[in-house]
Amino acid sequence: MMKLRLSAVTLRAMRMRMRAPFTTSFGTEWDKDFILVEVKDAEGRSGWGEAVAMKAPLYNEETVGTVWLMLKEFLIPLLWHQPPGHPQEVAGLFRHIRRNYMAKAALEGALWDLYAMAENVPLYRALGGERTVIDVGISLGIESSVDKLLAQVEKYVAAGYKRIKIKVKPGWDVDIVAAVRRRFPAIQLMVDANSAYTLADSARLAALDEYNLMMIEQPLAHDDIIDHAVLQKQLKTPICLDESIHSVEDARKALELDSGRIINIKIGRVGGLTEAKAIHDLCVGKGVPVWCGGMLESGVGRAHNVAITTLAGFTLPGDTAASNRYWEEDLIEPEVTVHDGVIHVPDRPGIGYALCREKIDKYTLYSKTFRPEAR
Repeated sequence: MMKLRLSAVTLRAMRMRMRAPFTTSFGTEWDKDFILVEVKDAEGRSGWGEAVAMKAPLYNEETVGTVWLMLKEFLIPLLWHQPPGHPQEVAGLFRHIRRNYMAKAALEGALWDLYAMAENVPLYRALGGERTVIDVGISLGIESSVDKLLAQVEKYVAAGYKRIKIKVKPGWDVDIVAAVRRRFPAIQLMVDANSAYTLADSARLAALDEYNLMMIEQPLAHDDIIDHAVLQKQLKTPICLDESIHSVEDARKALELDSGRIINIKIGRVGGLTEAKAIHDLCVGKGVPVWCGGMLESGVGRAHNVAITTLAGFTLPGDTAASNRYWEEDLIEPEVTVHDGVIHVPDRPGIGYALCREKIDKYTLYSKTFRPEAR
């Protein structure tokens, strides 16, 4: 096993315009701001990671600005002070730094990519993945009318996506789901509330039981597992936990309480690939299905999602749609493509996709490189 010998870390603040606005209960995004992390070793190889924090603290407390600060002031200096021999050591190295999961995940992801490159194996193999083909679904935002939503569903059902997820919020929920189900009685369908409801809405959420949904994702507060357990007892539809789960310990406690019966694993939300794999392993042991959620990633984050989804316990289609679902052009070559609802996992070393420097430069707002001697 090759040890990592790090020579530089470069951060790039990026902004990419989406093909179309994406609306959730949080609001509407047109421009995606994010941070790319490039880690270089002494042999000149590069590993890439992506911080998926939003520009404003709407999904969680992290932002693009706080991620940059945490990487610059704390996480990158820790790498120079105690260089990891293997990316699995990074979670322990960062453990005393509270939360800041998306900052940690971006740097750890770049190190995992670099490690796989050095070992000359695909990242998914380095993680212990098995599948070479993965099923994918698609996440559809809140539209301005039911007809527009139905047109979107029809478009992606025709494209072969294995599962349709629609965003809901109070006032855009039961009637919307009913309309989709009338038009598409047989599709795998789920809803995502992004924490928009409370227990006072239990009867409204229970009304969704009629529509044969795969799950209701994170209906209640972003930091809750107690009320979700109360709600799950009132529903036939499984609750899927998203924002509430940041670690394998969070997952263990939630499952003990029966707060949900499915877990969405987002690499950025849980602090990196190592913790994502630990949550996966816990759920496999308990017979709980997991799937990979999305955060409107560019091709770098999308490639990491593809890699983690190859693990055996990811039995439900994830949110890793094709690059052209969100972007006029992506940062990777080839772009992530979906055919008949599946992605064929690239077998090249590392994340399996080449980074296009010209496109990276085009979308870079500013950058900074850190080296060990510059501590």
